Amino acid sequence: MAESGKQSKLSSIYKHNASIVKVLGACILVCAVFFAGFLVRGNDQLLQALGFSDINVSEDQNAGMTVTGNTYDSISARVAEVEGTLSQESLDTYDLNTATKAVLDSFLASAGDPYLRYFDEQSYQAYLSNAAHTDSGVGVLFGEIEGECYVFDVFENSEAALAGVHEGDSIVSIDGSEQDTWSMPDVVNALSRDDGQSVFITWQRSNDDPLNPGEIYSTNLIYTASTATNIHSSVDGSVLYIEISQLASDSSSVVRQVIENNASGDISGIILDLRDIPGGYLTQAVDIASLFISSGTVVQIQTNDNVTTKSADGQSITQLPLVVLVNERTSGSAEVLAAALQESGRATVVGQTTQGKGSVQVMQPLSFGGALRYTAATYLTAAGRAIDGAGVYPDVEVASQESQYEVAYELALAHSER
Repeated sequence: MAESGKQSKLSSIYKHNASIVKVLGACILVCAVFFAGFLVRGNDQLLQALGFSDINVSEDQNAGMTVTGNTYDSISARVAEVEGTLSQESLDTYDLNTATKAVLDSFLASAGDPYLRYFDEQSYQAYLSNAAHTDSGVGVLFGEIEGECYVFDVFENSEAALAGVHEGDSIVSIDGSEQDTWSMPDVVNALSRDDGQSVFITWQRSNDDPLNPGEIYSTNLIYTASTATNIHSSVDGSVLYIEISQLASDSSSVVRQVIENNASGDISGIILDLRDIPGGYLTQAVDIASLFISSGTVVQIQTNDNVTTKSADGQSITQLPLVVLVNERTSGSAEVLAAALQESGRATVVGQTTQGKGSVQVMQPLSFGGALRYTAATYLTAAGRAIDGAGVYPDVEVASQESQYEVAYELALAHSER
C-alpha cells in the first residue's frame, strides 16, 4: 500500500511539471513569433512569400496612395487618405469641383480669420472683372466687417435711396439666390450685369437687437454702369471743405485738383472729411497724406516675415491748417490716412474713434482654378500703434454728427489765426 501511494504521488508531480513545461513552451513560442515579426517587418520578399503583401503599407504613405504625409498633423494627408480609399474601394462617386468647394469651405470656416474665403473658378473670374468698380451699380456703397457685407452708404437720389434702402441694411438674397453669409466680393459678383438691367434684392433692415432681427423687404433696382462721384468740395467762409466717400483709384489726384483750384482764393484752413469711408486703396491714402506731409513714414505694414513702410513722397502742396473728421465708420486705409496726419502733427482729428479695421486681405490664385482670399498683413501707424481692433482716437471727441462739423470749422478758423 505504501509503495502504491508513493507511485501515485510521483505521477501527480510529473503531470504538474509537464503542465509547467507546456506553459513555458507556449510563452517561448509567442515571444519567438513576436520577435520574428520585427525581423521580417521590412522584408518585402519574405512577407509576400508568407502571403501578407496586401498589408505592407508605408508609414509615410496613406492608404489612398495619393499624397505622402503624417495623418496625425496634416489635414491634406487625412483628406487624401479618405479620397484614396473611396477611389480604390468605394462604389460611390463624387463631383471634384463640388467636393473641393465643400471641403475648403468647411476647412476655412474652422480658422480664425473672418475674411478667409475660397472662390471657385467662376466666382474668381467674376471678381476680377468687377474688382475695379467703386460702387455696386444700384446706388449703394457696400462695406465689409468680420467678413460680412452691409450697406455702408446710400447715394442721394439713387435707385436704392428712392426704394428705401438704409445704411446698415444687409442682403438676404439677390435674384432669389440666398447665402448664409454675403461677403463683399459675393455681392459685387452677384450684382454685376449690363447697364439698364434690373436686379431683385431682398434686404434685412439693420437692428442692433440680436433677439429682434430687422424687417425683411425687397427692391427691384436698375443697374447702371456710371460711377458715382467719390469726392465733393465746397468753401464755407474761408474754410475749404473736402468730403471723401471712398478712397478710389483717382482720389489723390482729385483732392490735389480741388486744393490747387482754391489756392488763389481767400482760404485760411481745410477740413478733410473721412467719415463713413469703408476703406479703399492704400496707395491713395499714402498719396493724399503726401499732399499735406512733406516727409516721413505714413504707415507700417506688418506681415509674418517683416515690417515695411510707406512714406510721404516729398511733394506736399499746402501748409494750410488742417482738421480731419472721423467717426466709428471710418475704416481701413481711411484710418491709415487719419493716423498719419495726426501723428505727424499735421492735423487735428475730430469726431469718434474709428472702426479699427486695420488688416490687409489679398487674393491668391490657386493652381487648380479659383483663388483664396486671406489676411496677409496688418497696418501700424508711423509710431508703431496697431490700428486693427483699436482704431484711431480723435484729438477732440465729438459724438454728435451735426456738431462734428461745427467743431472742426471753429478749429480750422482758430488755427489759421495763430
